[in-house]
Amino acid sequence: MTYLKRINFTFLTLCTTALLFHSCSHRLPEIPPSVITEKTPHDTDDPAIWVNQQNPEKSMVFGTDKDPNNGGVYAFDLKGRIISEKSLTGLSYPNNVAIAYDFKINDSTLTDIMMFTEREKNQIRLFSVPDMKALDNGGFPVFTYETDSDNRRPMGIALYKDQLSNKMYAIVSRKVGPKLNYLDQYQIVANNSRIQANLVRKFGHFSGKKEIEAIAVDQELGFVYYADEMNCIRKYYASPEKGDVELSCFGGDYFERDIEGIAIVKQQDHSGYLVVSNQQAQSFSVFDRKTNDFIKELNLGTRGTDGCDATSAALGTEFPNGLLVSMNNSKEFYYHDLRSIGLD
Repeated sequence: MTYLKRINFTFLTLCTTALLFHSCSHRLPEIPPSVITEKTPHDTDDPAIWVNQQNPEKSMVFGTDKDPNNGGVYAFDLKGRIISEKSLTGLSYPNNVAIAYDFKINDSTLTDIMMFTEREKNQIRLFSVPDMKALDNGGFPVFTYETDSDNRRPMGIALYKDQLSNKMYAIVSRKVGPKLNYLDQYQIVANNSRIQANLVRKFGHFSGKKEIEAIAVDQELGFVYYADEMNCIRKYYASPEKGDVELSCFGGDYFERDIEGIAIVKQQDHSGYLVVSNQQAQSFSVFDRKTNDFIKELNLGTRGTDGCDATSAALGTEFPNGLLVSMNNSKEFYYHDLRSIGLD
């Protein structure tokens, strides 16, 4: 090995360690996206992928666009074009968005659903997908037990469907909250086609350093992860019946400052990855889905990324190896084929 090659090899080895991580991350090669979406009008934040089970090529990406008066949740096709008839506008600061499948409205009707936080109205919203019908009678108030209105402003949301009971839950974080019981978990219940969101638990530690926004649920393994932004990624059981003990607080050394969006890449054998936005480093930290050990860092070309989402489902000819979507601070979202970033 020549002297120059030996130096390069040593540098790359050191860049995988936490001690030199921050000085090395900006040297990562950029992996260009397959698609950059059309721009939204205001301020993009968080995406969620809806997989069309009958026709994967007709799958959609929903992305929030924050504005207090005319915010939106925009629908995009797999070419990145806005689908106007599937988009929702006139919202009050929609922050984060989540998708779930086969929610039971009544004895004979199942529908896929989308939920998002409407921050300035202190509520969460529920719509059917893909017909985009409101199922919430205008919204479900959250954190209603709080006397300080600042502690009621919801930010992050994730949906969890219990594999055994088929109960559907929304897990919600907020802009400001206490060091204990920062998150609320609501069971979404249909009673004679009238849908309610019933609080079933408060849980989750908070360091007090900044805020908690990003939440992601591993449906098959039954875990919920959330980003304590300047501290660590926290891990709990997603089922309220399994208790509120924190299972792990990991990964903090691999982030320059804010720990942001969390996407879960799921493989059939329960292997896979957690992909987490390293916002100020303009990169993504990748962790093992089973062990939560750090694997590598990725530069996907986005800047100031808040939210991200992923699916390993084959989405027709556009994304046959699965898709990672991440927010870019130029009012758009980036699409990456999972194979192009080594996560297929």
